[in-house]
Amino acid sequence: MNLPTPQKAAAWLKQAAPLRPTLAIVLGSGFHHVLTELRVAKKISYTKIPGLPKPTVSGHAGELYFGHLGQNPVLVLSGRAHFYEGHEMERVTFATRTLAAFGITDLLLTNAAGGLNRKFSAGDFMVLTDHINLMGTNPLRGPAVAGLPRFVDLTATYDKQLQAKLAKAGKITKLKLQRGVYLAVSGPSYETPAEIRAFATLGADAVGMSTVPEAIVARQHGLRVAGVSCITNLAAGISKANLSHTEVLETAERVKKSGAALIRNFAELYQKM
Repeated sequence: MNLPTPQKAAAWLKQAAPLRPTLAIVLGSGFHHVLTELRVAKKISYTKIPGLPKPTVSGHAGELYFGHLGQNPVLVLSGRAHFYEGHEMERVTFATRTLAAFGITDLLLTNAAGGLNRKFSAGDFMVLTDHINLMGTNPLRGPAVAGLPRFVDLTATYDKQLQAKLAKAGKITKLKLQRGVYLAVSGPSYETPAEIRAFATLGADAVGMSTVPEAIVARQHGLRVAGVSCITNLAAGISKANLSHTEVLETAERVKKSGAALIRNFAELYQKM
């Protein structure tokens, strides 16, 4: 059976649009308002791209865009596949491998996360400085990928130069950006208060259900990676309210303009690198 590969998907994208950006942005919950800042050259449904899984989660449209943020060409993925949807890691990271095959060199990953750090508030944005993988698996597990390292060094997963650009974009946007460690779990249930206390002891500042598989695979391909979390709620045991996806989407809606301006300013600064 001739299954789609990331290389075939990338070749399909090159036929679909002439734009050749080097920066790609994955929009997680809380960041889809970025599309209002995008001058769209081409919009493509994930269902048309060979092998790309379509998200089933509210707030994840499943659309790929070629366009410009400011004067900088970008490739934007609106929504992602999650491990908790039942996908194998190979499917979760298919889009990342496709971006690498396309020629992307820099990847900005965004997500919604629960805040563990008691200095954080719902609606804050956090630049990822590192991560902890507690998803129970690793996207590099399995047969070695020809031409790529199996044992990937993750010492500097989140590029310091890109972090600096995000910090500068925050100042331009007049946002006080938090910085911290993102911990990934498989989901889809939210964490217990005991788990949250354990995660904080491990050094995590925020917890979510995505991003880490993409970051690992991106580093395997040699891409530079940056990450931003929208702290949409305080985690169990810190918040007195019951946790829900509705709360996540409501907070994301409240800060959507700030998040969109942050990403636009980052893209404009990226052009000057």
